[in-house]
Amino acid sequence: MPSVCLYFQVHQPRRLRRFSFFDVGRIHHYEDEAENRRLLDRIAHKCYLPANAILTELIGAYGGRFRLAFSLSGVLIDQLQRYRPDVLESFRQLARTGCVEFLAETDSHSLAFLFSAQEFGEQVLLHAGRIRELFGQQGRTFRNTELIYNNDLAEAVQEMGYRVILAEGTEKLLGRRSPNHPYRPAGCDGLKLLLRNYRLSDDVAFRFSERSWADYPLTAAKYAHWLHRAAQEEAVINLFMDYETFGEHQWAETGIFPFLRELPGEVLRNRDFCFRTPAEAAEAHAAAGEIDSPGFVSWADEERDTTAWLGNAIQQDAIRALYALEPQVRRRADAGLLATWRALQTSDHFYYMCTKWFADGDVHRYFNPFESPYEAYINYMNILDDFEQTLTGTQENSHGTDAR
Repeated sequence: MPSVCLYFQVHQPRRLRRFSFFDVGRIHHYEDEAENRRLLDRIAHKCYLPANAILTELIGAYGGRFRLAFSLSGVLIDQLQRYRPDVLESFRQLARTGCVEFLAETDSHSLAFLFSAQEFGEQVLLHAGRIRELFGQQGRTFRNTELIYNNDLAEAVQEMGYRVILAEGTEKLLGRRSPNHPYRPAGCDGLKLLLRNYRLSDDVAFRFSERSWADYPLTAAKYAHWLHRAAQEEAVINLFMDYETFGEHQWAETGIFPFLRELPGEVLRNRDFCFRTPAEAAEAHAAAGEIDSPGFVSWADEERDTTAWLGNAIQQDAIRALYALEPQVRRRADAGLLATWRALQTSDHFYYMCTKWFADGDVHRYFNPFESPYEAYINYMNILDDFEQTLTGTQENSHGTDAR
């Protein structure tokens, strides 16, 4: 029976305050709390609460035949616990249906795997504890930040006990093969790999309201017809996207919520199809072969690699300076300093420094609080300078980002 595997990434960074050279050594609080609260309230109103209500209703209406998955970053969980416990409760209500899988990831939505094996492992364990506490689930599926993936990551995740990992279904991995099957990562015998069908996913995430698109308007019936064309017995159609697609990236006026409401019924009209969570899909379908990924891939931009975060000299300088502080952070054995350092690892900080302004420019400007990547870099490095002074004891220990 072909499976439709629907997964949503749910993440909002904690934005940094404007921090000048003259603030170094004088101001030790790094976040723009007012902006964090303003944006979270907006997205909660436009996306999280209405979309969660629709999904809860759909799960009930279809008697459990509609199933899906979320990954909530620890960065977002922090903000929901602090500012919007009502939104967090709506996710817990979804968890109680038994039809929603909550995935594992790095707690700080970080690039830690690329720079520190110890930090990566600790963040994954920290996030796993949150998921157990909040949603009563022991994660079986892992997705790395922004679907960054390679062979070494797959081996590390298998050693941590996970049974499924997600990645981008790029031609760099697949060649002429289809993304609509589970695969086995090279070097792993106990792990399955689910690959995002980026064309079908981006039809909703990016093209839904694009009037110049040849397939506009996209209806649930039309989209379900496209899914039904992949009718092989072992097909797993992986539709992975940002949750903010619903109501924020695609506004309610585009018809995105009626599309979401109608999609399960249209898919299930074909009785050969079902919805499965990632863990369920991987268990139900055999691997179609092996995927070898010696280099890193991601779901970002046209290149689908790590250049969105590490593609230029300022990004590389900033992130190397950040992880160079790890030995000092650990020697201090201070929970507050460790939390501040981890908050500074969130990948969005480096994404704002990206200088790719062509086909991907609009993506990098969305939600970006800085006028230019160079402004983002200078601001970040001023904060890092202040934080390093705290670590070395050249100023009072009154840090940081109010990490919780």
